[in-house]
Amino acid sequence: MNLGVRWTLHGDGRTPAPGAVVRPDERLSWPRTVGLGAQHVVAMFGASFVAPVLMGLDPNLAIMMSGVATVIFLLATRGTVPSYLGCSLSFVGVAATIRASGGDSATVTGAVLAVGVVLLLAGLAVRRFGARIIHAAMPPVVTGAVVMLIGFNLAPVTASTYWPQDQWTALLVMLFTGLAVVCLRGFWSRVAIFLGLVFGYAVSWVSDLVLGKIHSPLGGPEAVDHWRLDLSGVAQADWIGLPSFHAPAFEWSAILVALPVVIALVAENAGHVKAVGEMTGDPLDDKLGTAIAADGAASILSTAVGGPPNTTYSENIGVMAATRVYSTAAYWAAAGFALLFGLCPKFGAVVAAIPGGVLGGITVILYGMIGLLGAQIWINSGVDLRNPLNLVPAAAGIIIGVGGVSLKISDNFELGGIALGTIVVITGYHVLRAFAPPHLKEQEPLLDAGTSAYDDDNGGGRDDGGQPVARS
Repeated sequence: MNLGVRWTLHGDGRTPAPGAVVRPDERLSWPRTVGLGAQHVVAMFGASFVAPVLMGLDPNLAIMMSGVATVIFLLATRGTVPSYLGCSLSFVGVAATIRASGGDSATVTGAVLAVGVVLLLAGLAVRRFGARIIHAAMPPVVTGAVVMLIGFNLAPVTASTYWPQDQWTALLVMLFTGLAVVCLRGFWSRVAIFLGLVFGYAVSWVSDLVLGKIHSPLGGPEAVDHWRLDLSGVAQADWIGLPSFHAPAFEWSAILVALPVVIALVAENAGHVKAVGEMTGDPLDDKLGTAIAADGAASILSTAVGGPPNTTYSENIGVMAATRVYSTAAYWAAAGFALLFGLCPKFGAVVAAIPGGVLGGITVILYGMIGLLGAQIWINSGVDLRNPLNLVPAAAGIIIGVGGVSLKISDNFELGGIALGTIVVITGYHVLRAFAPPHLKEQEPLLDAGTSAYDDDNGGGRDDGGQPVARS
């Protein structure tokens, strides 16, 4: 059986020839391959470590399970889709909503495990019936709106929890991270979030030395005196040890809040598979269902032991584009590094000690970027928001999701926020389409296997007459 774990040496194993690429089934020398694996781990640092902290989960377990998830993905795709699976930021808002309603870490991971099951089933359905089964149910106007409301739903978390802890550090981190994203080039621009975290650590440490304790809220409504950077947990943590495991707990209210994220994960996977296929020169559309199913299976395993869900990472796709090395051997090396980091509690304690003000500056940009990915989906797919069939359900769903509008079904059950907003977008679009006059239902380009916020070639286009056209 071909598991994609045998590679041929590319050229002399040192440097690819000008214009050449190292294909997924090739590798450079093992020292260079290991070095590339380490580079992939650094590339995913920012998002993959921030995400579990924002979700209230163990960062050590998150990085360990990202390595396991990457191995599962590489085996499932037979080494044809080089990708790294890290903690998904799409669930940060879900976790915040569940915790705000009284849920704990077990409830969060239980809800996300259910999403993993649905994602696995969606992947199997795509393998059986083709990608258009998903695209017909979730056209670009729906997908973009759901991704947008998931991202913008996070705004109150930044405004009320992180930013007030140290507003001036948050402002500096926001400015530094923004400059890093825009002004740096190549690899450094792809680790801008990580650089922002390092800068925020340094600013907080210096502020504590020069200004002493700060009087501000510390995750609650009351202002208290506290250090900006508290490293007491780092000193107490062991160098080697297992992360903190826990079993998931299942509550229907939490699961309904989390389920809409399936749409965002499908869009992420579709964009990543298409992008990798275009970079390597091998069409991978037939691998989309397998990639989605592998993502779901990896998330099920991770959340079953108390870890966060996983998704393919655009940061690592960017590294491949910069290096032109698409060898899956480098991802096996990255997975090995991740497993080792997961066994170092002291490293996880450093991550968990990220000051609230630093997270405030990072999340202002990060959450906004997540939301605007939805707008990018609309742009790539040529969605016409002048058409009320598109405008009305998207507008209503986004306001419900962002504003936290709720609908009380019974004394013990309430729909609101992300869940209600997603239901309004999906059902609203299809119901309105069933009753809309013919001139509003002109066929729009369906989201193909690669049109998403992560597709760098601008997705769908327009013909000479200015009308949207689907990509083949």
